[in-house]
Amino acid sequence: MMSLHQRAVVADTHNDLLMAVSARPPELWASFFRERWLPQLVEGGVNLQVLPVFVEDDYRPEGALRQTLRMIECAHVLAEGNADQVRLCLDASAIDRALDEGKIALVLAMESMPGLDADVELISTVHRLGVRVASIAHFGRTALADGSGEDATGSGLTSHGVAALKEMERLGIVFDVSHLGASGVAHVLELATKPVMATHSAAGALRDHHRNLTDEQLRGVAGTGGVVCVNFFAPFLTDREEDATLDRLLDHIEHVAEVAGIDHVGLGPDFIREVMADLTRPCCEGLNNRGVNPRAAIPGLAGPSGLPLVTEGLLARGLPEKDVMKIIGGNVHRFFGDLL
Repeated sequence: MMSLHQRAVVADTHNDLLMAVSARPPELWASFFRERWLPQLVEGGVNLQVLPVFVEDDYRPEGALRQTLRMIECAHVLAEGNADQVRLCLDASAIDRALDEGKIALVLAMESMPGLDADVELISTVHRLGVRVASIAHFGRTALADGSGEDATGSGLTSHGVAALKEMERLGIVFDVSHLGASGVAHVLELATKPVMATHSAAGALRDHHRNLTDEQLRGVAGTGGVVCVNFFAPFLTDREEDATLDRLLDHIEHVAEVAGIDHVGLGPDFIREVMADLTRPCCEGLNNRGVNPRAAIPGLAGPSGLPLVTEGLLARGLPEKDVMKIIGGNVHRFFGDLL
């Protein structure tokens, strides 16, 4: 008999694997994905994978747009080179076809709109290229908004940011509030006319960190009809590395479910350790980023192959099977079905 994890739609709304794949020569993009990442996705039972385009600071500002386009091209190439296993999906019907065919549905995203800056008209361009989810800030300041690392400014969206939100709603690009500053989240929730998503944010009530969402924000995202997908990154779950356990992650998931509602919670793992393993040169292995260890991970959940542990853990806590199926992917599948 198939396990619940095998029977369910399993959705991961944030895996930066494009960073690792695109760092290889273009002629290796498809094969490297097939050899390094595809087995992990299959082992983890992933059916629906969001692929964010994240451009590191080294490329900003001059090279950001070029690297953005390179990573978008990488997504298309790895999908075309592995068409027997994955499909890059532009709408809900394509997602459903991929799932029906036993393929992994890939959805292209952008993290902080790198390289677009205030040129809101370029959002239409990246939509033509396949982008269907996007945020408008990371940790710092952009031309559109301040990221959560700049919360002290108390600023909302800029005029260009407001225009970007309207343009994304017009085009059918899902607005992602993860990484957005607190005042920016409030501004989005005030202006949004369509459901929004947090692709990788944990519960601020359990870990007071600027990258997490408060209970008020959780209810706000749910109030739009959106989904909050819980981040697995250990430093956002607890301030004590020894407490970074599966149980701690499950605490965050259950808290979001209790506050936002069982129909508004999903998984946004952000498997940083696995990506860093592909990118970090030996000389730089000990470096931390913004005061956190990028290699910190929950035991067994450093990469997508460990996702069945989450399903097993939720079931062990006594959650009904129907609720577990919603959390591990059903809610995200429904959300994209309504929005894309």
